[in-house]
Amino acid sequence: MIIYNVTLNVDDDVHADWIQWMRKAHIPEVMATGYFREARFTKVLVQEESGTTYSIQYLAESMAQLQSYQQHAAPQLMQQTVERFGSKVVAFRTLLEVQEVFH
Repeated sequence: MIIYNVTLNVDDDVHADWIQWMRKAHIPEVMATGYFREARFTKVLVQEESGTTYSIQYLAESMAQLQSYQQHAAPQLMQQTVERFGSKVVAFRTLLEVQEVFH
């Protein structure tokens, strides 16, 4: 399993709009691509100088699936975020490979 982690810092003046857009539009659009089996929308519990930080974790079955997403779907979805929020939302991405799951 591969976790595609997107960490975003969101300016206060677009925060409410961004939250609603993520929940109602963006995350459902990413999930509708069919490349991921699950998404987690989390808030990073840290004091920021400005804005609020979130992490969205998308779970892919394989690196091949993630690479297909990055090639075929991600550019358009990323562009939508830039067009809507510009520099008010700053994102960076991390790839994690699940080694073992404990319950």
